[in-house]
Amino acid sequence: MTVDKTQSIVILGAGAWGLSTALHLINKGHTDVTVFDQASEIPSSYSAGYDLNKIVRAEYEDEFYTELALEAINLWKSSLWGSYFHQSGYVLATSNAAPQKAVDHLQKALLSVKDHPIFAPGITPLNTYNDFKNQYWQFTGPMTGFRGYYNRLAGYVHSSNAMKAIYLHLSGRGVKFILGPQEGKVVELLYNSTQDPSSRRCTGFKTACGQIHHARRTIVSVGAYTGTLIPQIGSFIVAKSWSVAHIQLTESECDYLRGIPVLNVRDLGFFFEPDPTTKLLKICPLGAGFINTDKKTGLSLPPLDTLPAPQDYIPASDEKKLRRLLKETLPWLADRPFIDQKMCWFADTADSEYCVDFVPGTGDSLIVLSGDSGHGFKMMPIVGQWVLKLLEDGAQILPRWRWKGSGGKIGRDWGDEVSWRIGTTREIREVVIEQERMIKARL
Repeated sequence: MTVDKTQSIVILGAGAWGLSTALHLINKGHTDVTVFDQASEIPSSYSAGYDLNKIVRAEYEDEFYTELALEAINLWKSSLWGSYFHQSGYVLATSNAAPQKAVDHLQKALLSVKDHPIFAPGITPLNTYNDFKNQYWQFTGPMTGFRGYYNRLAGYVHSSNAMKAIYLHLSGRGVKFILGPQEGKVVELLYNSTQDPSSRRCTGFKTACGQIHHARRTIVSVGAYTGTLIPQIGSFIVAKSWSVAHIQLTESECDYLRGIPVLNVRDLGFFFEPDPTTKLLKICPLGAGFINTDKKTGLSLPPLDTLPAPQDYIPASDEKKLRRLLKETLPWLADRPFIDQKMCWFADTADSEYCVDFVPGTGDSLIVLSGDSGHGFKMMPIVGQWVLKLLEDGAQILPRWRWKGSGGKIGRDWGDEVSWRIGTTREIREVVIEQERMIKARL
């Protein structure tokens, strides 16, 4: 499809994928690109990437995503992105209490890289306490029954810093940004009036301040909030959240743990080397996640009144996992208070496949870019390429990334069949009620 590069393109959402799309459009010669976001500054606090760091690894049971991740890693090592990528290494493991699903996933992940021509030389099996101690000499915990492997080529990126840098880069190249809870928050997509369904097009949108904006093409990349603008997507994409917590370290403690590989214990959680600027150690539990289903509409959306709640605590079950992870590895931190605790909301599909497609019934006027499913940030350098390919082809040629109808799986078991998710999905309201009961019990 021939694309007029002077026509207006508006991207809704200045998260990782929206910024990447703007970058690739500008690189391709598009001259009229505008990005809207409801946050007042970038990095957007409404983005799943609003975080200290994200894992960058290529272990996938599906070779398709392994190769995509390798492509992204190569760009993370380029001059534009390299300041935010840390090739610290990555350990994937299970503990002695891991369910069989976690053990099976570990073996499948190892199979995806141990014979890969690029990764194989950097893979080290870890089968004993001493094997783990060789990688983590700072660990003083028992690491009871830990089994896994070390991947030298993986690591992490400083996600918030990367998004801010790309935002500044784009601003300097002429991309327009409209930000804030009034001017930048889009509340409704607008369509032309027609009796012919084949002629229906998205013509623009309205923001919270009431202003109407027109665009030749609109790209919706608002992550967990996609259902607020395109409700019909709720049949195959839901808003889901996972817990995030941090521990404040002293300067000497931070220095002591600098350089450790990312540790991901599939049945407990994961953590990174501390951030040298804030002295924070980020730690996250693993599980199937939490949804927020509206009883009237059936849609799962983040709580919309403020920044997604809860913001000052995490589920008790998640804290229990993290305390055990610390006791097994860094017991001197196991009783430290958790700070900056919150739920990180993202757009999830039942099969962990992305959605990069035109919205049905809108011609080529409306694109949805969603379904990161908790493994999308690492792809930030290359996501925009997928949008360019879609525009050039005029249709999504990859069946896996097409708009899908309902899979009939909406509800508490959403995404639970995905091999790397351990446990069952819960409603976030159960967490809020649980916390309220705990507070009352203390009074």
